[in-house]
Amino acid sequence: MGHRRAGDTLRRFYEVLDAAFGPQHWWPGETRDEVILGAVLTQNTAWRNVERAIDRLKSAKALALRSIRALDEADLAALIRPAGTYRVKARRLKALVSWIDARCDGDLDALFAKDAARLRAGLLGVPGVGPETADAIMLYAGSIPTFVVDAYTLRVLRRHFVIDEAAEYDDVQALFHCHLDRDPGVFGQYHALFVELGKRFCKPRANCDVCPLRDWAHDALL
Repeated sequence: MGHRRAGDTLRRFYEVLDAAFGPQHWWPGETRDEVILGAVLTQNTAWRNVERAIDRLKSAKALALRSIRALDEADLAALIRPAGTYRVKARRLKALVSWIDARCDGDLDALFAKDAARLRAGLLGVPGVGPETADAIMLYAGSIPTFVVDAYTLRVLRRHFVIDEAAEYDDVQALFHCHLDRDPGVFGQYHALFVELGKRFCKPRANCDVCPLRDWAHDALL
């Protein structure tokens, strides 16, 4: 799809999905600490499993970066067990908290005031933090306008011929950065709208007949 046409399609998709689903209030975290922890916990698992892990952290009064810092890694792993690959995620959480401490002594205001490109590069240097996790932390915890590209986004855009199979994370993100206002509220809502669309209609086995985007050319098998 041509660059200009892709921009028109992305803007129209947003209008249609926003009208269909309404405000999503995503990310569902009460504090910045919870958002940061959730961004790691949600890797390769369903959100309902993350919610169970977060509930366990809350019950243990450990849903804060300072608590993660103080916990023994094995104890942390036990608490987040419902999120899957819990030993790996405990190690990643500890590494992320250590990086934040080293970068700004745990001060999130100072962290998110840093140059966005340098901040993202630093996050990507933390073991286990990939582009989606880094961008989720920056957008939802830091209100930094960077678009989060997830599996739902890729599926919807490929099926509607906005991108092809060869498109990589940064290529897809650049489309949103080029064609939409760099507004964290818009980026967060759009990401959440794709999640809702992917869960309800644009599933691995698509339900196109009642999909809000049914009038656009698409291939349900992509």
